[in-house]
Amino acid sequence: MPKNSKVTQREHSNQHVTESVADLLAHEDPVDLKASALNVSAEECRGKQLEDLGDQDDRPAWNNKLQYILAQIGYSVGLGNVWRFPYLCQKNGGGAYMIPYLILLILIGIPLFFLELAVGQRIRRGSIGVWNYICPRLGGIGYASCVVCFFVGLYYNVIIGWSIFYFFQSFQYPLPWNECPTVKNQTVIMVEPECDKSSATTYFWYREALDISDSISEGGGLNWKMTLCLLFAWSIVGMAMIKGIQSSGKVMYFSSLFPYVVLICFLVRGLLLRGSVDGILHMLTPKVEKMLDPQVWREAATQVFFALGLGFGGVIAFSSFNKQDNNCQFDAALVSFINFFTSVLATLVVFAVLGFKANVMNEKCVVHNAEKILGYLNSHMLSYDLIPPHVNFSHLTTADYAEMYQVIKTVKEDHFQDLHLDACLLEDELDKFKERGWLS
Repeated sequence: MPKNSKVTQREHSNQHVTESVADLLAHEDPVDLKASALNVSAEECRGKQLEDLGDQDDRPAWNNKLQYILAQIGYSVGLGNVWRFPYLCQKNGGGAYMIPYLILLILIGIPLFFLELAVGQRIRRGSIGVWNYICPRLGGIGYASCVVCFFVGLYYNVIIGWSIFYFFQSFQYPLPWNECPTVKNQTVIMVEPECDKSSATTYFWYREALDISDSISEGGGLNWKMTLCLLFAWSIVGMAMIKGIQSSGKVMYFSSLFPYVVLICFLVRGLLLRGSVDGILHMLTPKVEKMLDPQVWREAATQVFFALGLGFGGVIAFSSFNKQDNNCQFDAALVSFINFFTSVLATLVVFAVLGFKANVMNEKCVVHNAEKILGYLNSHMLSYDLIPPHVNFSHLTTADYAEMYQVIKTVKEDHFQDLHLDACLLEDELDKFKERGWLS
């Protein structure tokens, strides 16, 4: 091919361009890829992660898994299980309430409980730190949860103060709330009129324990007994928390296990009471129509959140002291079902006592109405022929009264309302506790 052809000229021109670019690059400073903008941001993120890992390594941890489980149980199990759950169970149909509660516990409670455990364990920070880590603008949620926990701690310690007061008062015999106090009016000794109108326990609670004033406009002065008990309660909390989980973890062995010992003792004592089985059967007998009420499901969902302590930040805080490879999924299921078991155990204790109390009230009803019937027999408003021959008024049982009541109601159907007799049914007495708000 001729040297002066266009192809040959183009090849020569390309060689000169390549050589000139290579010469230029040879004189340029080498590019520092580590100093690029993208790599700088990556290095900053890596440095932040290493700093976070350093903070996580410095965070204290539970001595063993048992301490952690007891801490979560002690946090979630409380008055909501022992006090509120039996009341809601009685209010919303007994066993029928447990079915919505268990369903919502599985569908809502356990997943949210697992979510809080996982977040605290992964980020390894408290409630405030977790929300700041997720998004700094959401940090106020963590502060709000701490404020809520503070207010909850205020009234919980008041209840602990009441318990301490009754604990010290129980070392007397007879118990100060066993009988109404007496007052001496010149030469006559009489029962305190206010106590006589209510009861000995009610009088002791309002006048001795609380020492309330007659109206809200009167201050009433300082109740120094309850103030000392409240100070003692806060001192116990302070000593338990003074060294963080190193001190509170050891307290959990007592504070989380001792309530179960007390509940089991109460259950054994309650089962030995006359009529306790009637109360337990009343609890376990479901009123299926209640399950169709949306209010029952709403209260069951509220109780799930209240019982597990969701949204308060305590679950996140306790979980943050775990190692990141801990099986928090198993922990969520275990603690949730122990919480449910505790609620059922406390409900059995309460309904055993309610069954005994209902039997006592039912026997009083039978005695009161039997006296009415004797009065009607003596005044010849009723004939002795209406009384079954085996009925003995001096040892009248509830079954004998029920039979006598049905006979009188059948024969005196037209004038039965004028006799003002009560049926004295045990179920009615058990239902009256709900109407009176005995557990609320």
